[in-house]
Amino acid sequence: MQTSPALHVARDRFHLAWDPAIPPIETVESGSIVEFDLLDASGGQLTATSTVEDLGRLDFERVDQVNGPIALVGAEPGDTLQIELLEFEPADWGWTASIPGFGLLADQFADPYLRITRVPGLGGRADFLPGVRVPIVPFCGEIGVAPVTGPRSTIPPDLHGGNMDTRHLTAGSTLFLPVFHDGARLSMGDGHAAQGDGEVCGTAIETPMRALVRLTVRKDLHVTGPEFLTSDLPATPAGRRYATDGVGPDLLGAARDAVRRMIDWLGREHGIAPVDAYLLTSVAIDLRISEIVDMPNYVVTAHCPLSLFD
Repeated sequence: MQTSPALHVARDRFHLAWDPAIPPIETVESGSIVEFDLLDASGGQLTATSTVEDLGRLDFERVDQVNGPIALVGAEPGDTLQIELLEFEPADWGWTASIPGFGLLADQFADPYLRITRVPGLGGRADFLPGVRVPIVPFCGEIGVAPVTGPRSTIPPDLHGGNMDTRHLTAGSTLFLPVFHDGARLSMGDGHAAQGDGEVCGTAIETPMRALVRLTVRKDLHVTGPEFLTSDLPATPAGRRYATDGVGPDLLGAARDAVRRMIDWLGREHGIAPVDAYLLTSVAIDLRISEIVDMPNYVVTAHCPLSLFD
């Protein structure tokens, strides 16, 4: 199996919309490893020495850029793109901000606020506040394929992936996305050094990121929205889980879709009848809000512990 990158994607090879009209910058074979060198979510507008005054100068037309798209030989509509998340390496700094008009409690926190955090190496803890040390578990908030139609903003997530801000998509996990166009056309960005479920203020510890992924076209698997297998690394002490996403403008509707996809997976992978799978989702499956601030869509995820099948 290939162990070195077939392609390196530099920081300047990015785009600012999800759009099937954007041509791929490169094409690779199924099974290839691709290395991404990514700027932070501000597109390099904020740095380790930025102050709160710099927030007022942010050009929002440049935020949440994604690098790519990368086409896969043989990928066709109806296939699934399997994305093995091999490595994430954050920079030695990151920023978190309360940006006016953005976030779950934007009406209560109207003034801009910026915090710069020094990020230690992988497995370390960042001194986020005096006496508060946050574990560094890096991932990318944006991972997606070309959507059915476009152009559309990179800020909301959708069934093609995009700005899912799902903290469980760490190194060692595998993401599955539906393919809507020839080549699939993967892009990614928005490095996070640490984040909680939901990303409630709208920013994590945002950081430049080096990401290494393996891309494989699956003709034997047909998903209708994002699904993923979590890592078995120490960052997931509860054990490995399979997860299905619901994405949409209604939180309850997204939760229902996540459960429906989980029932489908339980039938597909474990031969469980729909009604029994429905009961199992109530007994042993966790529903989590993965992303709640990138309007107009939310992401709700159903998590199934694989230990159920030991």
